[in-house]
Amino acid sequence: MTGAGRFRGERGLDASLMEAMHRTGAAMGGVYLLVPGQAVLRQAVLRGMPDEFVSMWTNIPLSSALPVADAVRDNRLVWVSGQEDMARRYPRVTLVLPYPFSAAAAPLTDGGDRLGGLFLIWAPEHSHHLARRERARIASVCRRMADVIKDAGQPGPPDLVPRRPRVLPGPAPMRPASAADFVENLPGGCCMLDLEGRMTFVDAAGAALLGRDRADLVGVRPWHALPWLDDPVYEDRYRAAVMSREPVSMTAFRPPDHWLRFDLYPGGAGISVRIHREEGSGPDTTPPPGRKTGAGTPPGAGQAYRLVHFAAVLTEAVSVDDVVARVADEVLPAFHAQGVAIVAFESGRLRVLGHRGYPPGAVDSFDGTPLDAIPSAALRIFTSAVPTFFASAQEMQRVYPDLPAHARSPQARAVLPLIVSGRPIGACMLAYDRPHTFEVAERSVLTALAGVLAQALDRARLFDAKHQIAHGLQQALLPRALPDVPGLRVHARYLPATERMDIGGDFYDLIGLGPAGAGALIGDVQGHNIAAAALMGQVRTAIHAHAAAGSPPDDVLARTNRLLTDLGTNLFTTCLHVHLDPATGRARLANAGHPPPILCLPGRTAASVLDVTPGPPLGIDPDAAYPVTDTILPPHAILLLYTDGLVETPDTDLDHAISALARSLPHTGRPALEHLADTALTHPATGRRTDDTALLLLQLLPPTD
Repeated sequence: MTGAGRFRGERGLDASLMEAMHRTGAAMGGVYLLVPGQAVLRQAVLRGMPDEFVSMWTNIPLSSALPVADAVRDNRLVWVSGQEDMARRYPRVTLVLPYPFSAAAAPLTDGGDRLGGLFLIWAPEHSHHLARRERARIASVCRRMADVIKDAGQPGPPDLVPRRPRVLPGPAPMRPASAADFVENLPGGCCMLDLEGRMTFVDAAGAALLGRDRADLVGVRPWHALPWLDDPVYEDRYRAAVMSREPVSMTAFRPPDHWLRFDLYPGGAGISVRIHREEGSGPDTTPPPGRKTGAGTPPGAGQAYRLVHFAAVLTEAVSVDDVVARVADEVLPAFHAQGVAIVAFESGRLRVLGHRGYPPGAVDSFDGTPLDAIPSAALRIFTSAVPTFFASAQEMQRVYPDLPAHARSPQARAVLPLIVSGRPIGACMLAYDRPHTFEVAERSVLTALAGVLAQALDRARLFDAKHQIAHGLQQALLPRALPDVPGLRVHARYLPATERMDIGGDFYDLIGLGPAGAGALIGDVQGHNIAAAALMGQVRTAIHAHAAAGSPPDDVLARTNRLLTDLGTNLFTTCLHVHLDPATGRARLANAGHPPPILCLPGRTAASVLDVTPGPPLGIDPDAAYPVTDTILPPHAILLLYTDGLVETPDTDLDHAISALARSLPHTGRPALEHLADTALTHPATGRRTDDTALLLLQLLPPTD
C-alpha cells in the first residue's frame, strides 16, 4: 500500500467512526482490524475515551470472550444492554470497567472475508433495547467501513493495522472570554478536564481551593499534581464519569483542615468540575484514615483494574502454553512492549517455555543451557528475587558490563523473577525496541503481576505433568492397533477433552472373529478419574473375551453387565456392540444405553440414524436383557460409532444433535473414512467439545475390493 492509500484508509475509518457515533448517539466507540495472517484483532482507532482504559485489549484473539471478538467470529451484531448484562456475559470486561453503560459490537466484512469489528458505547440512560433504526444505521456504517478498508487495499495490509490505536479528539470545548468572566463570578471554583483526565482550564477560585497556582495545574492530571488526591479512589471517580457519562461526586480531604467536594459533569468534550468546601469543615476537622505521608505512591485505578484483569486472565490459563499465550496477548500491548520470553529453571538448566516478538532463534538457542554456563551477571538477573528494570541498553551495559552483547540487544528490558514459596522457578522478560522509562506505578504493577504469573505458571506446569501422565495411561488402555479384517475398512479416533487433564472413560475396540467376521465395540464409563479408567479396562477386556469365545452380542453385554454389578463399582457404562459379517453384510447390534450409530449408505445424499433398541447401561441391573437389532448392510455402507462427547453440549437436545450430525454427513461416491471422521469432528452440529470423544468407523467392502 502506498502512503497515500494508507492515509486515505485511516481518514475514511476515522470519518466512519465519527459518523457511527453521531448517527447512533454513542458516547464512545472504536474500530478493530484483523491482523493479516493471524486470528487476532487490533485496535485501530478510538474516540470518546482514553486508550489506557482499554489498553489490555489492544490485541484480541478471535477466540476471546469479548463482545467485538464474538461479533467478528460469529458474524453477528452483539448487544449488551447494561452493566448487569455485561457482568453476566462478559465478566472480564466488568472487572476492568465496573461502570454502567451499554455497548454494541458489529463485524466488518467484505463478502465472506472478515476485516475487523466496530464497537460503540452508550451512557446508561440509553434504552435496554437496541432499536431497529439503530441496528440499521450500524449496519450501514459497517458496510461503509468495509468499503473504505477494501478501497485502501484490504483485506489486511500490515501498514493499515497500526502499532498503537489512534485516539480521535472530541469536540473542542468553547471557552470565550465572557464565559470565563461568568465563571469567575460564581461561588466556589471550577475546572475542566479533558477525556484523558488532564486539566484544560481552572479558574482563580478553583486554584485557590486546590492550593496551587494555575500554571502548575493546567495540562496535568489532578491526582498527579496534588498529593492528597493521589489515591485510586479519586481516579476511579473520573473513570466512572467518562464511561457512564453521568454526574459523579466525591469528597476529599485537603491538608491541613479542608474538606472539598468535587461535582463532575461529563460531556463529549471533557468533564466540567465544580469545587467547593464542604459545610462543617474547620480547623478541628481530623483527616480520614488512610495511608501515611511518605508511604509511597500506589498504583492508580487504571493500573489496579489492569492487575485484576491480568489475574483473571491467568486464572483461566490451564497449560504452560496457555500462560505464555495469555501473557503475550494481554501483557505485551498493555505495557507497550514488543517481546516477551518466559524461562524456567529445571534440573540445573534454563528452559525456554515460550516467547513472542523475538527474532527466530534469538531465545530458543538458550534452551537447555546449564545454569553454571550462564555468565554470572545474567544469572543474577534471572535468579534474584528483585525485579530488574533497564530503561536502555546503555543502562544495562553500565550496570552489568560483563554481559555479552546479544544479552543487551533490546533497547529496554524488564526482568521479572517468578518466585513461588520463596523459591525462584523462572523469569519473565519484557523487551522494548526503543528506550522506555519505567515509572514507579508501572514497576509496582509489573512486580505484582510477576507474583500472579509465578503462581499461574507453577500451577500450569503441574497440570502439564499430570496431563502427560494421564494421556500416557489413557493410550495404554486403548488398543495400540486394530486388527485387519478381510472385507472391512476401519478407522478410529480418540480426542481427549480440551479443558481437563482428567482421564476419560471412553473406549473402542475391534475384535477379529475369524470366518465369522468381526466384533466392533464402543463405550463410555461414567466419570473422569483413575477409577473410571480402570473400569474401562475391565469392561473392554470382558467384552473382548466373551466376543472372542463366540458369544452373540446380547450375551456379551449381559455377561459383562453381571460382572460389573458383581464388582460393585457404583459406576455405570454405556456400550454399543456390533457383530459384523463382511461376507454377507449382516450386522447384529446390541445397545446398553449408548447413542445409536449413524449409517451412511451409497447413493444417499445424507446419512441416517440407525434405529437400535437399547437396553439399560451396564452395571445397574444384573438381570437386564439387551435386545439384538438385525440388519443387512450393502457394500460400501459405513457405520459410524461414537461416544456422546461428539454430540452432547449444554442446552442442546441430544436426539436433535444426533439427527443434525447425521444430516451433515453426505455419502456421495466413496468418501475416505478419514475425511468422514474429520467432517464429523468439525461440523457445527457437534458443538464445542467439553467431553472426551471416541469414533469408530466401519465400511463394508465388496469381494472385488
